[in-house]
Amino acid sequence: MITYEEFTTKKTFNFQEILAFSRGNLVLNSPHDLPQIPTPPFLMFDRILDIEHKSRGGRIVAEQDVKLDAWFFQCHFRGDPVQPGCLGVDAVWQLTGFWGCLMGAPGSGRALGAKEIAFNGQIRPHNKIVKYDIHNLKFVKTPGQALMVGDANVYVDDKLIYEIKGQRVGAFTGIKYETYPWEGPNGEEK
Repeated sequence: MITYEEFTTKKTFNFQEILAFSRGNLVLNSPHDLPQIPTPPFLMFDRILDIEHKSRGGRIVAEQDVKLDAWFFQCHFRGDPVQPGCLGVDAVWQLTGFWGCLMGAPGSGRALGAKEIAFNGQIRPHNKIVKYDIHNLKFVKTPGQALMVGDANVYVDDKLIYEIKGQRVGAFTGIKYETYPWEGPNGEEK
């Protein structure tokens, strides 16, 4: 485990640290609830290679190892395995939310969309590395919420395959659904 101050100044994270964060076991003494990232198998990156988090913006670069037996290749599609494009977009949202945590975003994270998404290639079972480069990141925090906005390029084996413009992630306090699977506060859409 690391302190909140150590967490907010780190520039790289290995898989063990990312996994611990996804399970809520990495950061000590946070001044507020930290937005979560998914746990495996929905966690879509294996390591964070570089983080820039400045008051005016930033960047986060991460990689995912392509695994021949990944769950999505088993069902998308039979006889024509390809990683769903939406999972690459979700990886960008996951990383943007993680970057927001480093900037002080409170509460629970939610993907809010993107202005443009262009798919120019695909990820197949025998590719090796997917690289996510989220840049031009901006952070705006108001009481009880934060907004992260940026652009992203996704590469497979160094070939540009996705371009995402104006993707957005929010963090909000007071929306966490902690009683799942039981009914309770925040357990239904209002």
